Amino acid sequence: MDRDRENPRLREDMQFEVIDGPVDYAYRTDKPVEYMTIANETSGVLGYLWASDADDAAGWVGRPAVAVEASNSAGYWLIRMRAAKARDLPPSQALAELSDDRPGGQIGFVVPGSRSRAESVGDLREKAQEGWQPPARTAPSPRGRG
Repeated sequence: MDRDRENPRLREDMQFEVIDGPVDYAYRTDKPVEYMTIANETSGVLGYLWASDADDAAGWVGRPAVAVEASNSAGYWLIRMRAAKARDLPPSQALAELSDDRPGGQIGFVVPGSRSRAESVGDLREKAQEGWQPPARTAPSPRGRG
């Protein structure tokens, strides 16, 4: 190739610049968070949808024990949070708006009364690791003979 005709810009590193994209809450915070538990009838608790007004952040922590189901569910809930951000709602208000949402099926639903606080997203990750235990079943009482 003729060096006299080579474009010097072809040897420069490319610089990418984001021009536009969907509005979204930040994905990280080191501050306390509010959260709601998301579950379905098949797998129990799928994960936790969290929000922090202090950092304008929101996100999802899925249970590793049900990773595929949790990931599928996360998409629905995070899209709903993104829609709330597009309407300029603070993260906690978006969470409140979703508290009665019940899409059902494998997507899951917000467990009634599950809205709570955690000191950090890390605490929620630990909670997700613990997993969900089904309610203890009591053994049926023996029937007397008679």
